[in-house]
Amino acid sequence: MPRPRQPGRHRRPEPLAAPEGAPALVLAVPGTPTAATRSLAEEVVSIARSELPGLDARIGYLDGGDGEFPALQTVLSRAADERTARYEQALAAGTEVKEPDGPVAVVVPLLAGPDSALLRRVRQAVMDSRVAAELTDVLGPHPLLAEALHVRLSEAGLARADRARLFTVATAADGIILASVGGEEAVQAAGITGMLLAARLAVPVMAAALDQEGSISSVAEQLRSSGSQQLALAPYLIGPEIEAELVESAAKEAGCAAAGALGAYPAIGKLALAKYTTSLGIAPQQAQGTPVL
Repeated sequence: MPRPRQPGRHRRPEPLAAPEGAPALVLAVPGTPTAATRSLAEEVVSIARSELPGLDARIGYLDGGDGEFPALQTVLSRAADERTARYEQALAAGTEVKEPDGPVAVVVPLLAGPDSALLRRVRQAVMDSRVAAELTDVLGPHPLLAEALHVRLSEAGLARADRARLFTVATAADGIILASVGGEEAVQAAGITGMLLAARLAVPVMAAALDQEGSISSVAEQLRSSGSQQLALAPYLIGPEIEAELVESAAKEAGCAAAGALGAYPAIGKLALAKYTTSLGIAPQQAQGTPVL
């Protein structure tokens, strides 16, 4: 016989679902739009939707247009028009609904760390759309990003997959260069995640800037002078925000191998969703009231 459902602290929490009429989550994707970029962004929003059923998740490109890669302003304007149309249709049908209020969308930049130039462009695009939208912080620093970096390093054969298993890799690095983009502010933010990564790998991790001349080579020299002989470069990047050739040239400059970018690692979708739910204050036990269209 099946066991009765247990009350109290062992009871499973109620599943979280998007409130009816909730603002759209709009992922702001930097960089030149490509098929690979679109595939990555679609996977990130797919992860977010799987975590929050009913989520209206969309993708807007900073350098997009009106075709298959819609610009961020276009996506926001479309979301606003659709919300107005739903409200008018509900009124015409005699349905009791509240007049639309609050943000039309929550814009989440697809960035692991702060990049003032890109964030300025995202903010300007939101303003140019003339749509009421909330803009969240970037995804990091966060322990889940340290986990993602660890996985990417292990996939490249540059780190042990699991310290607990005492599994050794002949090419495992004994010093990690955490490569960020966005100047000194980005280096400092990456350093926080770097400390978490260092704790996971038990090797020194130092952050450097891909967009500052001499930053990568300087950090490589510091690591080697402190005893690290086999270095690895870990991009603290999701991918679209920078040309892949820049990471390759940085690895050559440091004289070491490089792991892949974070990409559509599951943590990226979960962190994007966390920024969205935190912005709206959505909780699992939130009551479903009269729909707001």
